[in-house]
Amino acid sequence: MDKRLKNILMHPTAKGMLLLTPALVALTVFFVIPILRMFHLSLFDPHFTIKYYIAFFQRPVYMRVMWITVKISLIVTAVCLLVGYPFAFILSRAGEKLSKVFLVCIVLSMCISLLVRNFSWIIILQRSGIVDSFLMKMGITHHHVRLLHNLFSVVLGMAEILLPYMILPIFSVLKSIDPNLPKAAQTMGARPAQAFWWVTFPLSLPGVYAGFLLVFIMSLGYFITPALLGGSREMMISNMIAFQVQTVLNWHFAASLSMILLVATLVFYTIFNRVVGLEKLEDLGV
Repeated sequence: MDKRLKNILMHPTAKGMLLLTPALVALTVFFVIPILRMFHLSLFDPHFTIKYYIAFFQRPVYMRVMWITVKISLIVTAVCLLVGYPFAFILSRAGEKLSKVFLVCIVLSMCISLLVRNFSWIIILQRSGIVDSFLMKMGITHHHVRLLHNLFSVVLGMAEILLPYMILPIFSVLKSIDPNLPKAAQTMGARPAQAFWWVTFPLSLPGVYAGFLLVFIMSLGYFITPALLGGSREMMISNMIAFQVQTVLNWHFAASLSMILLVATLVFYTIFNRVVGLEKLEDLGV
């Protein structure tokens, strides 16, 4: 019996399962069980009911919050792409030492507390703050500009925090592109801009897709920045969940909102996978 058990444990499949056991246990404890608990909480109060899901789709205010969440996530993703792609491109063409310095700065910025970064934006954007005072001294405006607690401050704060998640995937793909390919296109008569659009940009799309997916999904569930920099008109669904838990004490409706957000994220992920094909990103190591 001991010999048979030993043979089973020595099998490659058994060895693989043993190695995966700690990860599977951690995944179950920290992800699967909480999600199942949240799902149960959204459907039982104390008996089975779907009234909380019905309330979400029947009341326009909740649908508006979901639309605001998607809108802000798309805007933040677009801003990160417009700013992050040129930065990643310049970084990929810079010297090795200079690119390492910038990469270290990017990584270090990700280690700074989110609260510190958001409070920094409050100091910068507040009434009579640095930006407001500068605009008035330069004569650009003759009255105080409302830069805080609106859509602008939310997008600016989220984009600044999530920008590294757009830069790093694009940079990794751009760095892997053979620099001789654009040169070959130029020798065949293409201008530098044409060589970029016909050769470099299409080859860098996997990095763009990866950055888009990361930033958009993270934006959907963002809480701290909209709570500190946003106003009542820019409430995202994560803030609504916190409001239901902390103020209204309606845990069941908060759980249903969480499940709706999870399903919306999975739907987006599925559509993105159908359109782009995530296996392409895996093949390229993105």
